[in-house]
Amino acid sequence: MKIDVLDRGFVELVDKMGDDYSAVQAARTSYGKGLTNKERDDRLIDYLMKNGHQSPFEHIIFKFHLKLPIFVMRQLVRHRIASINERSGRYTEFSEEWYLPSVIRIPDKDNRQGSIVCKDKEMNERAISIISEAYENAYAAYKRLIEMGVAKEMARIVLPTSMYTEAYWTVNARSVMNFLNQRADSHAQAEIQEYAIAIAEIFKTGCPVTFDAFIRHSYTGDLLNREAQ
Repeated sequence: MKIDVLDRGFVELVDKMGDDYSAVQAARTSYGKGLTNKERDDRLIDYLMKNGHQSPFEHIIFKFHLKLPIFVMRQLVRHRIASINERSGRYTEFSEEWYLPSVIRIPDKDNRQGSIVCKDKEMNERAISIISEAYENAYAAYKRLIEMGVAKEMARIVLPTSMYTEAYWTVNARSVMNFLNQRADSHAQAEIQEYAIAIAEIFKTGCPVTFDAFIRHSYTGDLLNREAQ
């Protein structure tokens, strides 16, 4: 399952261990029991989520392949309970791929953490033009440095954080839910919101019972509730 995000990015599920009922098995092992029937097992998932018994959901594992701007990657790694391997700019040469927004945002006067879309068409066009020109100049400098013989690990310092990188992100369902609480929320930066919504869609497809219980009992954000409506 692969979902395109932003202008050049994506979220792809490349592997998964377990499903909804892996959590049931883990929870019932305390009593030396296992799966029973779908109705009872679904009720147990609901009970676990409603009462904050999160550890059984750590037995469901997702492995994602992500392509995302570096500044979004820096927000992703804030979620430390995961295994991450990222493409290295020391050993590989960056291609001419960066995130170019389609609209500009300005500070939200009512929310210091937030921003809102700029409705001034002229300002949007000017700002995007300035950003694009800066990207082109930075990449041209990067290429010149490499052609001079400068090591990639040094040449890359001129590149903007909007350059796309790739990573594998392996994370359990409990950590996915923590990520969604913080990033699938209108207080998060808009770009990582889009990645969170894509990850939520994959989570929902792979573990529909757990996802439903999460939305009803544990989800503290607001974007996924809007998606469900």
